Amino acid sequence: MKSIAKYQYGKAIASNLSRSDFMDRFHKTLPVWVRAVLLVGLICLVAGAGLVAYRYYQRPTTLTVAVGSFDGEARQAAQLVAGHLATTNSPIRLKIENAGNVLDAAKAFASGKADLAVVRADVGDLSQARAVAVMAEGVVMIVAPPGSNITTIAKLRDHTVGVAGGEINRSVVEALKKEYDLTHSNVTFKDIAPTDLRRAIQAREVAAVIVVVPLTDKYLSLVKGLFREGATSAPVLIPIDSAGAITDTKGPYESFDIPKGTLRGSPPVPDDDVTTLRVPYLLVANRHLDQQVVAELTKRVMAARRDLASQEPLIVGIATPTLDADAYIAVHPGAAAFYNGTLQSFMDRWGNVIYLTPIVFGALASVFAAAWRFLGIRSRDAAQSTLEQLCTLRERIRDLEDEAELRKIEDDIDVMLRAHLAKPGSDEESGTEALALIALAQRLDNLVHHRRVVLSARAANGSG
Repeated sequence: MKSIAKYQYGKAIASNLSRSDFMDRFHKTLPVWVRAVLLVGLICLVAGAGLVAYRYYQRPTTLTVAVGSFDGEARQAAQLVAGHLATTNSPIRLKIENAGNVLDAAKAFASGKADLAVVRADVGDLSQARAVAVMAEGVVMIVAPPGSNITTIAKLRDHTVGVAGGEINRSVVEALKKEYDLTHSNVTFKDIAPTDLRRAIQAREVAAVIVVVPLTDKYLSLVKGLFREGATSAPVLIPIDSAGAITDTKGPYESFDIPKGTLRGSPPVPDDDVTTLRVPYLLVANRHLDQQVVAELTKRVMAARRDLASQEPLIVGIATPTLDADAYIAVHPGAAAFYNGTLQSFMDRWGNVIYLTPIVFGALASVFAAAWRFLGIRSRDAAQSTLEQLCTLRERIRDLEDEAELRKIEDDIDVMLRAHLAKPGSDEESGTEALALIALAQRLDNLVHHRRVVLSARAANGSG
């Protein structure tokens, strides 16, 4: 066992000496200026990588938005918002994809081709959609030509009703059929393209039409333009008296009263508020989209509404969606955080970074210390380790001829060991080097003892 311990001690000493010799040869082989160039190159490489990482982190997040409407208004409004985000250096950017109409926009969103979409709440597969903002409110208008005696839904019996947009308004038709039992009333619904509505009305192909539009001047003008009006005649708005019953079942619709005088002010048309249905046009995001991204998007969209309302009437309609947990289309958690004022604070978002920064700087300090040692600028005496200093004492002990010098050597060994123990953060603190120091100190002690014996024997022989 004793021989094994001696072997391990010797191996540890040899290992430390070999590392020291390697660094000596390395510093002699490469001049200081070469090592400095290598170090500067390494620093530049690390700094470049850090800059690339920073630029990558700071780059704007681009989201694809599918929009569509028969007149292009939705796309124009979306482009205004996208332009505002770009000019204000927003971290969120929008890429607008024209989908054709709201149904096509919903299909593009459902297929994963778009991160966001402007859709109508009752159109398409919106199972993955979460509301971000209300872009506009579509109002269901059942309109009959001037002079028509059809003033209620019950009077539509045995008549044909034109449905603007066809499949887009299929949900509205189904809701009316179910509530008023229109199938048994022999009411026929005919899909008609928006551009063919005026012709169909004038050709008496339909007795009334169903359109769903926001109550803005442009869309009200389109509705009035479908009919030939006179000074004493105006289109007839047919009320949906059972709108409340339709909205009792949780769905995309809500009851709404078209204000008196909406189509004409004097004389007012209608001459009283008309009950009907309303359905929101929503900006929706995929439910898997990052909450922080959606929160920032919501913040920027609402800021755009404030700044652009004077340029585009449709922008005025941007509003907060229903925040109820049981809403037909639930609000996205990121948008809800913005609306509820529960956005993560600076410490919530960056607390971990702040906590880890000292650790990172500590690691960098170690790297710089290693680099300083790599340069080898310090004098050899300053850089010499305790182990190396002890190793140099062996030859001195063998050549000593005086007992006083032996005692001085013992004192020097004690001083070096105490100095080493007083440096807990030194590089020689590892267990292997500690064993090597113990082994070397024992060996030096043996050498001192042996030399003392030799000197004593020599003195005895001389006196004899």
